[in-house]
Amino acid sequence: MALSCKTIIASTVFLAMTGCSIIPGGHFEGITSSEQASSLQSDLEKINIHLIDAQLIKESKLNQPQKKLGPSGSAVGVDVSDFEYRLGVGDVLTIGVWDHPELTIPAAVQRTAEFDGFRVQADGTVTFAYAPKIPAAGRTVTELREELVSRLSRVIEDPQIDVKVVGFKSQKVYITGEVNRPNVQPITETPLTLVDAINHAGGLTELADWKTVTFIRGEKAERIRLDEFYDKGDISQNRLLRHGDIIHVSRNDKQNVYVLGDVIKAGKVDINRYGLSLAEALSEVGGINERSADANGVFVLRKRDLHEDGVIADVYQLHAKNITSLVLAEQFELEPQDIVYVTSAPLARWNKVISLLLPSLATVDALQDIDNQ
Repeated sequence: MALSCKTIIASTVFLAMTGCSIIPGGHFEGITSSEQASSLQSDLEKINIHLIDAQLIKESKLNQPQKKLGPSGSAVGVDVSDFEYRLGVGDVLTIGVWDHPELTIPAAVQRTAEFDGFRVQADGTVTFAYAPKIPAAGRTVTELREELVSRLSRVIEDPQIDVKVVGFKSQKVYITGEVNRPNVQPITETPLTLVDAINHAGGLTELADWKTVTFIRGEKAERIRLDEFYDKGDISQNRLLRHGDIIHVSRNDKQNVYVLGDVIKAGKVDINRYGLSLAEALSEVGGINERSADANGVFVLRKRDLHEDGVIADVYQLHAKNITSLVLAEQFELEPQDIVYVTSAPLARWNKVISLLLPSLATVDALQDIDNQ
């Protein structure tokens, strides 16, 4: 189908370039008809043509990743069975010994447990009665309690000791960018995941890029597909956070498509977190111009991320002359930076548009490379 469609387009191009009476205005200044036909034919070889039909919609749905269901709870999709909080410098503890109130600091009015607690010192130790300079940094609360029991057993028979962390000060993660409350969050005894941290920061703003976030650990940066987690249940996108991790949410500047050609009001249409169909995009610009638009000339130009065999773009065509096409348009999902074009003449006019748009794709790539440097 793609081959025959491309043949039709090429044939129409040739007719248009050799007979200007067929398509008014079918000539570029300073370029001969044969040069135009050759140039357009060359451009057509760089694209793949697809018809938007039921089979294409079915294949696109089959290619979507399957949902990966995980356990319920805040740490969904992340294995936290082995998670244990390990103490660090600056953490504050309360230590109580049963039946020995003289060893327990009494609660004071207008003072918190954190204020009166035992702080892990710069050398990583905690000092308690009869137990000075106990190594604490890097240990779990259970390990520290066992050490205290061993030390106090020298002066107290079978000591019953309770240890709690009342100030988590040693380990932090950072949430920046387009969240409602950018902040620094502590790592605590409760496992903290990437999704948890975003929620604790008030969630994404309206200007946030809801598709991906940048996750930085040490010198390694990773792109997390947030949309795959929220919309498709891909739990592999979540991460258990560690001290020093950074989560950055960028702006939603490139989450849009461009609707051009014979429509009521051409322009840019934003894609929200729930996606954008071809029908919705056309509706946002007021629909096609029924008096002059070619109902068979609704096209979607989609740049490829990787050039394969010289192919730099895919073109999808919708025949919009029947009711069935409206259903197909509603089910055809657009991707960021797609160009929707509605022709007002036979295919030859679209061939010219392809010839003009393809160089612009290279220009967009060059600008993006400069931005990334």
